[in-house]
Amino acid sequence: MGLADASGPRDTQALLSATQAVELRRRDYHMERPLLNQEHLEELGRWGSAPRTRQWRTWLQCSHARVRALLLQHLPVLVWLPRYPVRDWLLGDLLSGMSVAIMQLPQGLAYALLAGLPPVFGLYSSFYPVFIYFLFGTSRHISVGTFAVMSVMVGSVTESLAPQTLNDSTINETTRDAERVRVASTLSVLVGLFQVGLGLIHFGFLVTYLSEPLVRGYTTAAAVQVFVSQLKYVFGLHLSSHSGPLSLIYTVLEVCRKLPQSKLIGATGISYGMGLKHIFGVDVVGNISAGLVPPVAPNTQLFSKLVGSAFTIAVVGFAIAISLGKIFALRHGYRVDSNQELVALGLSNLIGGIFQCFPVSCSMSRSLVQESTGGNSQVAGAISSLFILLIIVKLGELFRDLPKAVLAAIIIVNLKGMLRQLSDVCSFWKANRADLLIWLVTFAATILLNLDLGLMVSVIFSLLLVVVRTQMPHYSILGQVPDTDIYRDVAEYSEAKEVPGVKVFRSSATVYFANADFYSDALKQRCGVDVDFLISQKKKLLKKREQLKLKQLQKEKKLQKQAASSKGASVSINVNTSLEDMRSNNVEDCKVMQVSPGDKMEDATANGQEDSKAPDGSTLKALGLPQPDFHSLILDLGALSFVDTVCLKSLKNIFHDFREIEVEVYMAACHSPVVSQLEAGHFFDASITKKHLFASVHDAVTFALQHPRPVPDSPVSVTRL
Repeated sequence: MGLADASGPRDTQALLSATQAVELRRRDYHMERPLLNQEHLEELGRWGSAPRTRQWRTWLQCSHARVRALLLQHLPVLVWLPRYPVRDWLLGDLLSGMSVAIMQLPQGLAYALLAGLPPVFGLYSSFYPVFIYFLFGTSRHISVGTFAVMSVMVGSVTESLAPQTLNDSTINETTRDAERVRVASTLSVLVGLFQVGLGLIHFGFLVTYLSEPLVRGYTTAAAVQVFVSQLKYVFGLHLSSHSGPLSLIYTVLEVCRKLPQSKLIGATGISYGMGLKHIFGVDVVGNISAGLVPPVAPNTQLFSKLVGSAFTIAVVGFAIAISLGKIFALRHGYRVDSNQELVALGLSNLIGGIFQCFPVSCSMSRSLVQESTGGNSQVAGAISSLFILLIIVKLGELFRDLPKAVLAAIIIVNLKGMLRQLSDVCSFWKANRADLLIWLVTFAATILLNLDLGLMVSVIFSLLLVVVRTQMPHYSILGQVPDTDIYRDVAEYSEAKEVPGVKVFRSSATVYFANADFYSDALKQRCGVDVDFLISQKKKLLKKREQLKLKQLQKEKKLQKQAASSKGASVSINVNTSLEDMRSNNVEDCKVMQVSPGDKMEDATANGQEDSKAPDGSTLKALGLPQPDFHSLILDLGALSFVDTVCLKSLKNIFHDFREIEVEVYMAACHSPVVSQLEAGHFFDASITKKHLFASVHDAVTFALQHPRPVPDSPVSVTRL
């Protein structure tokens, strides 16, 4: 034990010594490399544009392998179903499918009411689209079918095109329902065509314009719309049809006015046993015909009236589905193809519309149930659709006397998840005020202007806010962190110090037409030099000097003429003047001629004392103007993601303006695509070469310190654009 005790400290000491040695070696580690401007970097890395591939040739090729690849790409069930682990997944999918079907039955009946359709069409919309998505979808956990937001959007369309009353006369209920079914099914076909078309042209990125605050604010407002729309069923009221802006406000006011006319309600058994429909006039589901309906061609004459609403519904439905799909995919470690999801959802709506379904999407509540009850694949969705088929064919009569108030209660209960999103106001207030503004504008616009106009306004506002935020990025002057080649904002890092004689300027956003002027103004302001004033004063002094030179030349010419005239007069009067007198007159004339250059030099010296000393009389110092306290300006363009013509002109003008005040300009950290765009825009010329572009800020600073004057082989100024 004593030996072990003695060896222990020695081992610990040796270990500590080794650790300290490694730490010392780390401290001594440094790397040296030559300064790299863009020319040297291209030569060292052998930079060149990649060879162009003719993609259309690949598209036109036809082979067995290509056909198989296209089939597997657009029919994903052929990929995952043969590999389906029956032992591990089947039981979970079976239980999950049954659980989802139990939820989907009342929701299908209830959401049909939101769409303004007979309840049985909610069952159709819970069967056909679900089975189609089973074949073409890529998400394993989302539950496709009726959804409250989609249903209320469809309801606003059906009620506007097939209203309850026309010219103050009540329309026959059967005729009205048939017309609404025709409108909803045609709308579903058109929505499906939009989604399939966008998916085939790989337009899945369209959903990126719907940010999370926008989607959450929109779904919250839609939940409020749904809640208000169900009040007439809860209280058994007959309300007028309202559509368009402020329709929600009008509906709430009418509900409050007619609230004393509300009826007490029981459940299905009480409704059937006591005959509530006949005695009290309670609205019930009514007849649910057994069996499936035959396919019906869409009414193409309605396309022109439905195209705007169809596109809005297509985008909203896809945004909700892909958002949930990506959440589940990230949680369970698989990939969701956004373009194929567009195709799958589009085919679900397209084929469903032919079988008289209304547009569907992904249900949040059912998707959560499908995942939490053990669902592993879309087999769970297929099982739920088969259970709905059984109800349609055999068990539909059992729900004939179900009061619509019960369905309204089911809808309101299912809204609690979306209504809880009202707490987003507090979370966004703490996290990001701009996102909070998007949420509030989306919510208010959707409440006041209805679902379609609300979405349009919110998307436009969101894009405008992005433009405004890129117009006002963070501008900073960078300083070097001691003993490193790292440069950080001197206002944020107290140890970061500016390099003497060098200014390093950076913008946090790319420079383009919307913020190019802000970039130039911020640059001149942060540098602490009134560049425009110096340039204007320099021009004034140079112009004044030119005027003085012109006046002096005119004076010299006048003196020459006077001398010539006086010489001629003396010759004509004194013809016999001696040679000696003539010589004396010439000497006097020469003295007169020598006086005027002296006068000119005195005038010039009065305006600039340094002309006789400076090699160039047009410098700021020679003109008596203050000089900047730095000789080089470095533009950190690492945030530049693209270049437009306005950016090119702004950068050229920056080179011109700062060279006019004797400051050389360099650029650093440009990405290769940006360099290519600079070349394509003819930015580089005899005055601005790739020698002014460096691989890093540190390289540019080092070069600027070694060359405190402008680059010898480049002119001092370039033409301002």
